[in-house]
Amino acid sequence: MAFSPPLRKFVLTAHITFSVGWLGAVAAFLALAIAGLTSQDPLLVRASYLSMGLSGWFVIVPASMGALATGVVQALGTPWGLFKHYWVLVKLVLTAGATLLLLLHMQPVTYLADVAARTDLSATDLRSLRLQLLADAAAALAVLLSATLISVYKPWGRIEQWRKHRQQRVAPGLPAEAGPTPWGRNLLLALLVLGLLLVIGKHLLSGGMGHH
Repeated sequence: MAFSPPLRKFVLTAHITFSVGWLGAVAAFLALAIAGLTSQDPLLVRASYLSMGLSGWFVIVPASMGALATGVVQALGTPWGLFKHYWVLVKLVLTAGATLLLLLHMQPVTYLADVAARTDLSATDLRSLRLQLLADAAAALAVLLSATLISVYKPWGRIEQWRKHRQQRVAPGLPAEAGPTPWGRNLLLALLVLGLLLVIGKHLLSGGMGHH
């Protein structure tokens, strides 16, 4: 299935709009999480967590789903394909995983916003939960920036080329084919290590998921 040029541009515009909106909203969410954790002004703390609840459900969640849906549609309707290039597949995994984790972690956001609406929060009230939201926002921002980087540089090449490259190592007499570049492999390794460190750091700060 191939889109006509006008439809392709429309889907691309929608995907960029949702993706940039998601990234910007998460950056604002992180700023609110920092203000809610560090401010000594009860009104600012309350406003921060109320804003996080509203922006989470009415901006970040719709933007994430829109970015995921338009990304899949765009891949299926263009020569890039969904399973032809490693960068598309990796970006799909990152986007789908970030969307799923977002939906799971909206529960503590809603709970904290409800608490802030009913009472003032001191510096020690629900501190572990507030730290978790900050860590979640930082991790989400890192994942979205990684997805943006992948979209721009498009590393790792085509999937079938990598498969042929592996076959050549077994049968050296075959004609040379382009394999994955060393910087591409290093970037993938760096992203995986970064993701692991973010997950470990988040759970160390939040004390795990026991308070959900």
